Amino acid sequence: MAKLFEPFRVKDLTVKNRIMMSPMCQYSVWEHDGRPNDWHYVHYISRAVGGAGLVMMEMTDVEPDGRITVRDLGLWSDDQIDAYARVIEGIHAYGAKAGIQIAHAGRKAESPELSPVGPSPIAFSDRYRTPKELSRDDIKRLVAAFAQAARRAVKAGADTVEIHGAHGYLVHQFMSPLSNQRDDEYGDYARFGTEVTQAVKSELPAGMPLIMRVSATEYHPQGYDIDQLESMARQYRDHGVDVFDVSSGGNAPVVPAFFPGYQVPYAERLRKALGVPVIAVGMLEAPALAESVLQQEQADMIAIARGMLRDPYWANTAAAALGEGIQVPKAYDRAFGPDFVSKTRGNPS
Repeated sequence: MAKLFEPFRVKDLTVKNRIMMSPMCQYSVWEHDGRPNDWHYVHYISRAVGGAGLVMMEMTDVEPDGRITVRDLGLWSDDQIDAYARVIEGIHAYGAKAGIQIAHAGRKAESPELSPVGPSPIAFSDRYRTPKELSRDDIKRLVAAFAQAARRAVKAGADTVEIHGAHGYLVHQFMSPLSNQRDDEYGDYARFGTEVTQAVKSELPAGMPLIMRVSATEYHPQGYDIDQLESMARQYRDHGVDVFDVSSGGNAPVVPAFFPGYQVPYAERLRKALGVPVIAVGMLEAPALAESVLQQEQADMIAIARGMLRDPYWANTAAAALGEGIQVPKAYDRAFGPDFVSKTRGNPS
């Protein structure tokens, strides 16, 4: 069996394969109320139909001002729970597990109706407003907001929760000298993320794994690098993170060189250094490459982002390319027969 299609187990969670739909903002909320709607229902459930083992729902914000735009998802109210439960029930119906990524945009709030905040009053770039510096009381309130969002995710039926500590959003902002120049206790780059981890963990069932997405490096001479990230991630692990989802960048207007697998070495390093499972992400949609990353024990799961936007059935395309069994609803059998398998194996990329 291709390793990509082996089950993945961590704590009480068993995922049928090692393919995760990466969380990607849809900016598609209708009434600015944070609730998933029919777009999200079709978007996420189609990836479950297409064979993904874990569907990670997009950045879901813990308070209204924590959004990037007013069209983002949110879990700041119990009134939002039922809309998530509907989507998660549909994901489960097609054999996939569901996760929710909880987050706060911090200084990267874009819509004029939203008020950006941050560890220090430093704008992300000239295109962004200068954020209000968070007080200690503000910080405690936001830590509690992360915990309450996690509680709501559990109540909605999520199988796991992911803290968004990457891509320049609030947790990441506290981790970086580019955005955190405080002289109080929160000038400790790992402190806010550690408090969020502990608070979120306290709301999860004992057997539910906690995932954290991190940016391994900032691609900036004054930012942190993988050595410093490893130190912070070790603290997060020790306070409850079970799996790291390893990305990079996003806290400075710097564009790195992109190529297939460019972030895999960072995932491999954290996996070896911390002794916990990791998820690799970043242009890994070629099935042979995704399989190679797992075979070489560089990661434990593969997250597919744009590749799964282009092809909701990416998991079954990969199964055909790697000679594995395809699982689709009976209504789709005719589309995934021997002709499809033969054609896909002949062009595995």
